[in-house]
Amino acid sequence: MSLRDGSKKMSKSDPSDMTRINLTDDADAILSKVKKATTDPLPVPESKEGLAGRAEVENLVGIFAAVTERSVEDVLAEYGGKGFGVFKPALAEVLAAKLSPIAAEMRRLTADKAALDAILKDGAEKARAVAQPIMAEVRDVVGLWRA
Repeated sequence: MSLRDGSKKMSKSDPSDMTRINLTDDADAILSKVKKATTDPLPVPESKEGLAGRAEVENLVGIFAAVTERSVEDVLAEYGGKGFGVFKPALAEVLAAKLSPIAAEMRRLTADKAALDAILKDGAEKARAVAQPIMAEVRDVVGLWRA
């Protein structure tokens, strides 16, 4: 969900880049966005029931659990009762660790335009090979002229 409004989804179309974590964000950008994420003045709850009515907190705890492949209960057991000054940097750290290899690979691929063009050409050829017989059959069924 959005880092600014726990009732809305993260979206590339949101005008504010601060509402989402992009796959290409570096560790500093992730830390900045997570630190500015909406929460409330209460500490991280100690149980799942404590998340009720706290959509933004539930969102951040859910993100932490998903990224670390842990349960929400495990995350709450570790951070419950602690303030967001402890929780948010830990969340930013696990997000950066998980996303940095993806961002590095995206930067590598987009830096080499020739390699990217070759990957796209190869993918198009594979897709065409799969689609050609299917489209030929569709044209026969519909009665269209075959190319």
